[in-house]
Amino acid sequence: MQISAPFDYARAESVDDAIALLERHGPEARVLAGGHSLLPMMKLRLARPEWLIDINDLAELDFITEAPDMVRIGAMTRHTTLLESPVMARLFPIVADAERVIADPVVRNRGTIGGSLCQADPAEDLSTVCDVLRAKAVIRGAAGKRVIEISELRRGPYETSVAQNELLTEIRLPVRARSGSAYEKVERRVGDWAVAAAGASVVLAADGRIEDVAIGLTAVGLEGTAHRAEDSLRGQVPSEELFTAAGRLAAEDCNPVEDQRGPVDYKRHLADELTRRVLRRACALAAQRG
Repeated sequence: MQISAPFDYARAESVDDAIALLERHGPEARVLAGGHSLLPMMKLRLARPEWLIDINDLAELDFITEAPDMVRIGAMTRHTTLLESPVMARLFPIVADAERVIADPVVRNRGTIGGSLCQADPAEDLSTVCDVLRAKAVIRGAAGKRVIEISELRRGPYETSVAQNELLTEIRLPVRARSGSAYEKVERRVGDWAVAAAGASVVLAADGRIEDVAIGLTAVGLEGTAHRAEDSLRGQVPSEELFTAAGRLAAEDCNPVEDQRGPVDYKRHLADELTRRVLRRACALAAQRG
Protein backbone atom coordinates (compact mmCIF):
# COMPACT_ATOMS: atom_id res chain seq x y z
CA MET A 1 0.00 0.00 0.00
CA GLN A 2 1.29 3.46 -0.91
CA ILE A 3 0.91 6.07 1.82
CA SER A 4 1.74 9.75 1.54
CA ALA A 5 4.17 11.53 3.82
CA PRO A 6 2.57 13.18 6.90
CA PHE A 7 0.82 16.51 6.33
CA ASP A 8 -1.47 18.98 8.10
CA TYR A 9 -4.88 19.97 6.79
CA ALA A 10 -7.00 23.13 6.73
CA ARG A 11 -10.39 23.71 5.10
CA ALA A 12 -10.85 27.16 3.57
CA GLU A 13 -14.15 28.99 4.09
CA SER A 14 -13.72 31.58 1.33
CA VAL A 15 -11.28 32.62 -1.38
CA ASP A 16 -9.80 35.25 0.93
CA ASP A 17 -9.45 32.63 3.68
CA ALA A 18 -7.71 30.22 1.28
CA ILE A 19 -5.24 32.92 0.23
CA ALA A 20 -4.59 33.81 3.90
CA LEU A 21 -3.94 30.13 4.72
CA LEU A 22 -1.50 29.83 1.82
CA GLU A 23 0.29 32.97 3.03
CA ARG A 24 0.42 31.69 6.62
CA HIS A 25 1.75 28.20 5.86
CA GLY A 26 4.23 29.21 3.18
CA PRO A 27 5.90 27.36 0.30
CA GLU A 28 5.07 23.87 1.56
CA ALA A 29 1.29 24.42 1.40
CA ARG A 30 -0.70 23.08 -1.58
CA VAL A 31 -4.28 23.61 -2.66
CA LEU A 32 -6.60 20.59 -2.71
CA ALA A 33 -9.48 20.79 -5.21
CA GLY A 34 -10.63 17.52 -6.80
CA GLY A 35 -7.48 15.76 -5.63
CA HIS A 36 -7.28 13.27 -8.50
CA SER A 37 -3.85 14.55 -9.59
CA LEU A 38 -2.32 15.72 -6.31
CA LEU A 39 -3.23 12.77 -4.06
CA PRO A 40 -1.70 10.06 -6.32
CA MET A 41 1.48 12.17 -6.55
CA MET A 42 1.55 12.38 -2.75
CA LYS A 43 1.16 8.61 -2.42
CA LEU A 44 4.11 8.14 -4.77
CA ARG A 45 6.09 10.75 -2.77
CA LEU A 46 6.42 12.86 -5.92
CA ALA A 47 4.75 15.66 -3.95
CA ARG A 48 5.30 16.14 -0.22
CA PRO A 49 3.34 19.19 0.96
CA GLU A 50 3.38 19.96 4.66
CA TRP A 51 -0.09 21.52 4.47
CA LEU A 52 -3.15 20.84 2.30
CA ILE A 53 -5.55 23.75 1.93
CA ASP A 54 -8.92 22.24 0.95
CA ILE A 55 -11.04 24.58 -1.20
CA ASN A 56 -13.94 22.21 -1.89
CA ASP A 57 -16.36 24.34 0.16
CA LEU A 58 -15.82 27.41 -2.04
CA ALA A 59 -19.16 27.50 -3.86
CA GLU A 60 -18.26 31.03 -5.02
CA LEU A 61 -15.84 29.37 -7.48
CA ASP A 62 -18.41 26.94 -8.92
CA PHE A 63 -20.32 28.70 -11.70
CA ILE A 64 -20.85 29.07 -15.44
CA THR A 65 -22.04 32.58 -16.35
CA GLU A 66 -22.97 33.61 -19.89
CA ALA A 67 -22.63 37.20 -21.15
CA PRO A 68 -22.97 38.46 -24.74
CA ASP A 69 -19.22 38.52 -25.35
CA MET A 70 -17.87 36.06 -22.76
CA VAL A 71 -18.54 32.94 -20.72
CA ARG A 72 -17.05 32.94 -17.22
CA ILE A 73 -16.25 29.60 -15.55
CA GLY A 74 -15.33 29.28 -11.90
CA ALA A 75 -12.18 27.32 -11.18
CA MET A 76 -14.08 24.85 -8.95
CA THR A 77 -16.54 23.92 -11.70
CA ARG A 78 -16.53 20.13 -12.01
CA HIS A 79 -15.91 18.28 -15.25
CA THR A 80 -19.41 16.81 -15.13
CA THR A 81 -20.95 20.28 -14.86
CA LEU A 82 -19.06 21.39 -17.96
CA LEU A 83 -20.06 18.24 -19.84
CA GLU A 84 -23.75 18.68 -19.02
CA SER A 85 -23.92 22.46 -19.49
CA PRO A 86 -26.25 23.57 -22.33
CA VAL A 87 -24.35 26.86 -22.51
CA MET A 88 -21.05 25.10 -23.18
CA ALA A 89 -22.65 22.68 -25.66
CA ARG A 90 -24.15 25.56 -27.63
CA LEU A 91 -21.21 27.95 -27.66
CA PHE A 92 -18.14 25.70 -27.23
CA PRO A 93 -18.73 22.13 -28.49
CA ILE A 94 -15.01 21.45 -28.01
CA VAL A 95 -15.51 21.49 -24.24
CA ALA A 96 -18.09 18.69 -24.29
CA ASP A 97 -15.92 16.76 -26.78
CA ALA A 98 -12.97 16.89 -24.39
CA GLU A 99 -14.95 16.27 -21.22
CA ARG A 100 -16.42 13.04 -22.62
CA VAL A 101 -12.92 11.56 -22.90
CA ILE A 102 -11.44 12.82 -19.63
CA ALA A 103 -10.89 9.83 -17.34
CA ASP A 104 -14.13 8.26 -16.06
CA PRO A 105 -17.36 9.38 -14.33
CA VAL A 106 -15.81 9.10 -10.85
CA VAL A 107 -13.01 11.49 -11.78
CA ARG A 108 -15.33 13.80 -13.74
CA ASN A 109 -17.64 14.12 -10.73
CA ARG A 110 -14.79 15.36 -8.52
CA GLY A 111 -12.17 16.89 -10.78
CA THR A 112 -12.30 20.61 -11.60
CA ILE A 113 -11.26 22.79 -14.51
CA GLY A 114 -9.00 24.82 -12.24
CA GLY A 115 -7.29 21.72 -10.88
CA SER A 116 -6.69 20.38 -14.38
CA LEU A 117 -5.16 23.63 -15.64
CA CYS A 118 -2.99 24.11 -12.55
CA GLN A 119 -1.68 20.56 -12.75
CA ALA A 120 -0.20 21.55 -16.14
CA ASP A 121 0.27 17.96 -17.27
CA PRO A 122 1.52 17.87 -20.90
CA ALA A 123 -1.14 15.26 -21.71
CA GLU A 124 -4.01 17.19 -20.08
CA ASP A 125 -6.95 17.87 -22.40
CA LEU A 126 -8.44 21.12 -21.09
CA SER A 127 -5.18 23.04 -21.51
CA THR A 128 -5.40 22.44 -25.26
CA VAL A 129 -9.10 23.35 -25.24
CA CYS A 130 -8.43 26.64 -23.46
CA ASP A 131 -5.50 27.40 -25.78
CA VAL A 132 -7.60 27.14 -28.94
CA LEU A 133 -10.51 29.07 -27.41
CA ARG A 134 -8.13 31.95 -26.54
CA ALA A 135 -9.15 31.83 -22.89
CA LYS A 136 -8.02 34.19 -20.16
CA ALA A 137 -7.22 33.14 -16.59
CA VAL A 138 -8.13 35.17 -13.50
CA ILE A 139 -5.70 34.79 -10.60
CA ARG A 140 -6.21 36.21 -7.10
CA GLY A 141 -3.71 36.77 -4.31
CA ALA A 142 -3.18 39.00 -1.30
CA ALA A 143 -2.11 41.82 -3.63
CA GLY A 144 -5.34 41.64 -5.66
CA LYS A 145 -6.52 40.19 -8.96
CA ARG A 146 -4.73 39.80 -12.28
CA VAL A 147 -5.98 38.56 -15.65
CA ILE A 148 -3.58 36.78 -18.01
CA GLU A 149 -3.75 35.04 -21.37
CA ILE A 150 -4.07 31.28 -20.99
CA SER A 151 -0.79 30.92 -22.90
CA GLU A 152 0.91 32.70 -19.98
CA LEU A 153 -0.51 30.32 -17.38
CA ARG A 154 1.70 27.31 -18.22
CA ARG A 155 5.43 27.75 -17.75
CA GLY A 156 6.34 24.14 -18.46
CA PRO A 157 5.39 20.60 -17.47
CA TYR A 158 3.67 20.71 -14.05
CA GLU A 159 4.54 24.38 -13.59
CA THR A 160 2.30 27.44 -13.88
CA SER A 161 2.54 31.17 -13.28
CA VAL A 162 0.15 30.90 -10.31
CA ALA A 163 2.30 31.80 -7.30
CA GLN A 164 2.28 29.65 -4.16
CA ASN A 165 0.12 32.22 -2.34
CA GLU A 166 -2.34 32.75 -5.21
CA LEU A 167 -5.44 30.96 -6.53
CA LEU A 168 -6.69 30.47 -10.06
CA THR A 169 -10.30 31.59 -9.59
CA GLU A 170 -11.87 31.91 -13.05
CA ILE A 171 -11.53 31.07 -16.74
CA ARG A 172 -12.97 33.47 -19.33
CA LEU A 173 -13.87 32.27 -22.82
CA PRO A 174 -14.60 34.88 -25.52
CA VAL A 175 -17.85 34.34 -27.46
CA ARG A 176 -17.45 34.88 -31.21
CA ALA A 177 -20.06 34.87 -33.95
CA ARG A 178 -19.89 32.26 -36.75
CA SER A 179 -17.52 30.11 -34.71
CA GLY A 180 -17.18 26.35 -34.35
CA SER A 181 -14.89 24.07 -32.37
CA ALA A 182 -14.07 20.40 -31.96
CA TYR A 183 -11.73 18.02 -30.08
CA GLU A 184 -10.68 14.45 -30.92
CA LYS A 185 -8.50 12.08 -28.91
CA VAL A 186 -6.90 8.67 -29.39
CA GLU A 187 -6.24 6.69 -26.21
CA ARG A 188 -5.16 3.13 -25.52
CA ARG A 189 -8.21 2.47 -23.38
CA VAL A 190 -11.17 4.51 -22.16
CA GLY A 191 -10.14 7.11 -19.60
CA ASP A 192 -6.42 6.91 -20.36
CA TRP A 193 -4.12 9.83 -21.09
CA ALA A 194 -4.00 10.66 -24.79
CA VAL A 195 -1.68 8.95 -27.22
CA ALA A 196 -2.42 12.11 -29.19
CA ALA A 197 -5.31 14.56 -29.39
CA ALA A 198 -6.20 17.67 -31.35
CA GLY A 199 -8.51 20.62 -30.91
CA ALA A 200 -9.51 23.43 -33.23
CA SER A 201 -11.58 26.60 -33.10
CA VAL A 202 -12.62 28.33 -36.32
CA VAL A 203 -14.32 31.66 -37.07
CA LEU A 204 -15.79 32.11 -40.55
CA ALA A 205 -16.20 35.46 -42.28
CA ALA A 206 -19.50 36.44 -43.89
CA ASP A 207 -18.23 35.18 -47.26
CA GLY A 208 -17.44 31.73 -45.82
CA ARG A 209 -13.68 32.15 -45.68
CA ILE A 210 -11.71 31.31 -42.56
CA GLU A 211 -11.32 34.58 -40.67
CA ASP A 212 -9.51 33.15 -37.66
CA VAL A 213 -8.41 29.71 -36.50
CA ALA A 214 -6.53 28.10 -33.63
CA ILE A 215 -5.20 24.52 -33.61
CA GLY A 216 -3.83 22.77 -30.54
CA LEU A 217 -2.31 19.32 -30.04
CA THR A 218 -2.16 17.29 -26.84
CA ALA A 219 0.60 14.88 -25.70
CA VAL A 220 2.83 15.34 -28.76
CA GLY A 221 5.20 18.07 -27.57
CA LEU A 222 3.62 21.10 -29.20
CA GLU A 223 4.12 24.32 -27.28
CA GLY A 224 1.06 26.52 -27.70
CA THR A 225 -0.80 26.30 -31.00
CA ALA A 226 0.22 25.10 -34.47
CA HIS A 227 1.12 28.46 -35.97
CA ARG A 228 2.16 27.36 -39.46
CA ALA A 229 -0.98 25.30 -39.90
CA GLU A 230 -3.10 28.20 -38.66
CA ASP A 231 -1.42 30.66 -41.03
CA SER A 232 -2.07 28.34 -43.99
CA LEU A 233 -5.82 28.46 -43.30
CA ARG A 234 -6.59 32.12 -42.69
CA GLY A 235 -8.39 33.81 -45.56
CA GLN A 236 -9.06 30.52 -47.34
CA VAL A 237 -12.28 28.74 -48.22
CA PRO A 238 -12.56 25.52 -46.19
CA SER A 239 -11.79 22.39 -48.24
CA GLU A 240 -10.42 18.89 -47.80
CA GLU A 241 -7.26 19.92 -49.63
CA LEU A 242 -6.77 22.78 -47.18
CA PHE A 243 -7.36 20.53 -44.15
CA THR A 244 -4.88 17.97 -45.51
CA ALA A 245 -2.15 20.58 -45.89
CA ALA A 246 -2.81 21.98 -42.40
CA GLY A 247 -2.70 18.50 -40.86
CA ARG A 248 0.65 17.84 -42.46
CA LEU A 249 2.08 21.13 -41.13
CA ALA A 250 0.77 20.47 -37.61
CA ALA A 251 2.34 17.01 -37.62
CA GLU A 252 5.67 18.41 -38.81
CA ASP A 253 5.74 21.05 -36.08
CA CYS A 254 4.93 18.81 -33.11
CA ASN A 255 7.65 17.02 -31.19
CA PRO A 256 6.41 13.65 -29.87
CA VAL A 257 8.58 11.19 -27.98
CA GLU A 258 8.46 7.42 -28.16
CA ASP A 259 7.00 5.81 -25.05
CA GLN A 260 4.68 2.99 -24.00
CA ARG A 261 1.83 4.69 -25.85
CA GLY A 262 3.51 4.51 -29.25
CA PRO A 263 6.44 5.42 -31.52
CA VAL A 264 7.12 8.88 -32.91
CA ASP A 265 5.91 8.14 -36.45
CA TYR A 266 2.57 6.85 -35.17
CA LYS A 267 2.04 9.92 -33.02
CA ARG A 268 2.86 12.23 -35.94
CA HIS A 269 0.35 10.31 -38.06
CA LEU A 270 -2.29 10.84 -35.38
CA ALA A 271 -1.47 14.55 -35.12
CA ASP A 272 -1.99 14.85 -38.88
CA GLU A 273 -5.23 12.86 -39.03
CA LEU A 274 -6.80 14.34 -35.90
CA THR A 275 -6.02 17.89 -37.04
CA ARG A 276 -7.90 17.25 -40.28
CA ARG A 277 -10.87 15.81 -38.42
CA VAL A 278 -11.26 18.67 -35.95
CA LEU A 279 -10.87 21.30 -38.67
CA ARG A 280 -13.55 19.59 -40.75
CA ARG A 281 -15.98 19.48 -37.82
CA ALA A 282 -15.18 22.97 -36.53
CA CYS A 283 -15.74 24.54 -39.96
CA ALA A 284 -19.03 22.67 -40.39
CA LEU A 285 -20.27 23.90 -37.00
CA ALA A 286 -19.16 27.47 -37.76
CA ALA A 287 -21.07 27.37 -41.06
CA GLN A 288 -24.21 26.23 -39.21
CA ARG A 289 -23.94 29.15 -36.80
CA GLY A 290 -23.48 31.60 -39.70
